[in-house]
Amino acid sequence: MEIARRAVELASDKQAEDVILLDARQAASYTDYIVICSAESDRQLDAIHREILDNLKKNSILPYKSEGSSDSGWMLVDYIGVVIHIFSRELRDYYNLESVFEKAPRLLTIQ
Repeated sequence: MEIARRAVELASDKQAEDVILLDARQAASYTDYIVICSAESDRQLDAIHREILDNLKKNSILPYKSEGSSDSGWMLVDYIGVVIHIFSRELRDYYNLESVFEKAPRLLTIQ
């Protein structure tokens, strides 16, 4: 849970939009928490991604996997118990993960 909360803080520090933290323990078998946020531009998407990776790395927390690129509009960082999705607005609307995990309780929402 600490990694998830820290990721939310770091994304917010980079002005990520519509940041949500979901408790996915009952909704997904592959992770405990899901963080979803949006960026207004490729540059901001990359900045959010880099901020999370760099800051957690300072505390010796390394991702299991990191995928995507800023120009794809979707970047994912997997810390095993926490999966972070950073979307462009358009792709977030398209994939609508919030509806996929509608049964997962929202622990936090930052507009």
